[in-house]
Amino acid sequence: MQNALKNTTAILLSAALLCSAFLPCAVSADIVSNPVISRNCPVYCGSGQGNSANDEHYFSFWFGNSPDYLAYDLTDVPEDERNTVICAWYNATGQYDPSISNGGSTNGVPSAYTIEVNAAEGGEYPEDGWVVVDTVADNTLHSRQHVVEMEGYNWIRMNIAESDGKSGGSISIQMDIHNISDGIADSWIFLGDSITACGMMNCYGSSFAELVNAIDNRYFPVQENGGIGGILSTDGKKHIDRWLSTFPGEYVSIAYGTNDAWGNQTGAETYYENTVYMIETILELGKKPVLPTIPYAAESGVSNYLDDYNSMVHRIYEEYPEVIKGPDFDAFFRENPELLSGDGVHPSSEGYTAMRRLWAETMYKAVYNAQTLDPSVLLGDVNGDSKLNVPDVILLQKYLLNLETFDQAAFTKADCSGDGNVNAFDLSIMKQWVFA
Repeated sequence: MQNALKNTTAILLSAALLCSAFLPCAVSADIVSNPVISRNCPVYCGSGQGNSANDEHYFSFWFGNSPDYLAYDLTDVPEDERNTVICAWYNATGQYDPSISNGGSTNGVPSAYTIEVNAAEGGEYPEDGWVVVDTVADNTLHSRQHVVEMEGYNWIRMNIAESDGKSGGSISIQMDIHNISDGIADSWIFLGDSITACGMMNCYGSSFAELVNAIDNRYFPVQENGGIGGILSTDGKKHIDRWLSTFPGEYVSIAYGTNDAWGNQTGAETYYENTVYMIETILELGKKPVLPTIPYAAESGVSNYLDDYNSMVHRIYEEYPEVIKGPDFDAFFRENPELLSGDGVHPSSEGYTAMRRLWAETMYKAVYNAQTLDPSVLLGDVNGDSKLNVPDVILLQKYLLNLETFDQAAFTKADCSGDGNVNAFDLSIMKQWVFA
């Protein structure tokens, strides 16, 4: 079995051998879980196949035409797991806010709707008794989260009056209900440019949320993709207050800079000032900022200036210790340029998959389960000497290259991510712990 689990690609191994900057923020271990509680619950809608909205496949959607509704019967969910919930819906339009880019074009996005609850018994859709708890008009965003108090209620409904700005428009959404009765702790939005827009969608079968869940099934994050193609950090600064006014969650990733650096459009100092504004805004709202490095690009129009811009990222790390360090995409794509597409800037399909995996692995250790330095359970101590140091890194490298074998105790300690596998990502995590 161990040999099968060692089946990792040479590309990812080389990345792990050379990337040592996945530096987690010092946070307490084990955040409160906000799991999905609506998966495959009874679904009712005016038309279409409503069960496509809450199955496990994020590449399937409920399709309707406004006005229409999507209602979930949560009667079978224990009451203490649905006292307070987040109702999160997602549409596959490529831009988070098409009013900023893409000429305002949306594709099945609810633009006017209410979130409603009902105290009726389960089993039969109630035609009346619905109570409006939130009202949205003139929405332009391709996803939203709504905090809903459900104590005393069994049903939740999204009642859509308009989509794509009109009655009679098409509707295309997924909708999840998450338990936040113990507080919002596992809700994320990834703001950024086209690299985020293409890479952080939650409908590909390997989303950030699904990958975190694969590592540790206690967690299934609420995850919005806030990417918009072509925009600069200046645009992020201009709009972040409005975007965060509708976001009730905890973690906000800021991933601009590629377009800033492309031809040195803003200048590194302006990029720094814009990013600091966004980080301070996030902190003032009591949320947690996350900042990855700007991805390396082979295209000279970006690469000629990239070092100056990423030096500002590291400056922010030093000046704002509250910032959670995201993956080092600069180092990763420098060592794996073959994972870039033909334009030398955007990742290939395989590159985007690797990015999502790096997000999940990095945030799991930085946020979900900070490393415990108890020698009796010291992860990474593969040589069994009650220390975590360079010899452990070398031994794991040899194992991954089929030059060493591990007994079960060593294998367990080598599984730094806790996902039941030992691969190049565990080596990357171990290197961060040793060399941070």
